[in-house]
Amino acid sequence: MKKRLFIMPDPLLSILLLTLLGGGLVVLYSAGGWILVERQLIRIVLGLAGFLVVTQIRPERFEQFTPYLFTLTVIMLVAVLFVGVTVKGAQRWLDIGISLQPSELGKITLPMMIAWLFRHAAIPPRWSTLLVAFAVIALVAGLIYQQPDLGTAILIALSGLFVIYLAGLSWRFIIGISALTVLSLPVLWYFLHDYQKHRVLTFLNPESDPLNRGWNIIQSKIAIGSGGFSGKGWMQGSQTQLDFLPEHSTDFILSVLSEEFGFLGVMVLFLLYFCIVMRCLYIAFHAKNTFNRLLCGALSLIFFVYVIINAGMISGLLPVVGVPLPLVSYGGTSILTLLLSFGIIASVHKHKKLIQQ
Repeated sequence: MKKRLFIMPDPLLSILLLTLLGGGLVVLYSAGGWILVERQLIRIVLGLAGFLVVTQIRPERFEQFTPYLFTLTVIMLVAVLFVGVTVKGAQRWLDIGISLQPSELGKITLPMMIAWLFRHAAIPPRWSTLLVAFAVIALVAGLIYQQPDLGTAILIALSGLFVIYLAGLSWRFIIGISALTVLSLPVLWYFLHDYQKHRVLTFLNPESDPLNRGWNIIQSKIAIGSGGFSGKGWMQGSQTQLDFLPEHSTDFILSVLSEEFGFLGVMVLFLLYFCIVMRCLYIAFHAKNTFNRLLCGALSLIFFVYVIINAGMISGLLPVVGVPLPLVSYGGTSILTLLLSFGIIASVHKHKKLIQQ
């Protein structure tokens, strides 16, 4: 078989991603103007370039270099605690000529490492393998929690847990761990930072401090409710245009979309997300080996969780934990990480097809 110099990514997945990114730019223009759109476009172009480059890499290479990439991530996370750059009271960045957030890299390398551990494991996995996997997850999540960044620590832990679930973990074990987690919540409360406790209390009763901590969620609910079924129209949202809604280009951009395009616009967006996740799960299901199947499945599910958490956060159903709306919210590191993860999924699919030809 003649070796191809360039491998085109999966057309359906590419169209869905480009549609989502383009729609995000339309909403971002309303939320922050052309300056933010220009900056976001640069990040999208870099992310798409990374997506195309990763698609060219054979999946066997991901498996081969996983331990090294994971070790590098852990080293960088440890370095953040000692020489990291502090922004808004959180020490999450490394300055190595460019600003880098190692926790974003962990969103890819942790599920890669857990998939690597289970690539030859029996079903259901042995206790020894499970204990090692849980220790790896606890190490990475613990380092990120120390920054402090509880939201990202939970999400990264979930990405690893999804791999374990897909590896054939029994429902009896899952139910037992879930029950233990619920019972331990009162104890975990005492380990939270003050600002994290305030977020939980604000979630339970935002009206207790409507002009301070409860302001974000109250204004977000007003924006969502005022959009109605079909919305007020593009750039006609009063909560956004009059600056009542804070963080409207990042964490609360879904509130902007809800006010301007209404319930109908939100359903179109969620349908687009659903199609992306289902396409990725289809690719995972047809992957040629366990490592690829576990990794693609976990990356697909955690992407879905990002959407659910952001939607729950801006509607008051979940505490505000600073999770952006994937591929829509303004921000470079998140877009780059997500597009690289989709590049991995596209690589698994396209190289499998080449082998079959």
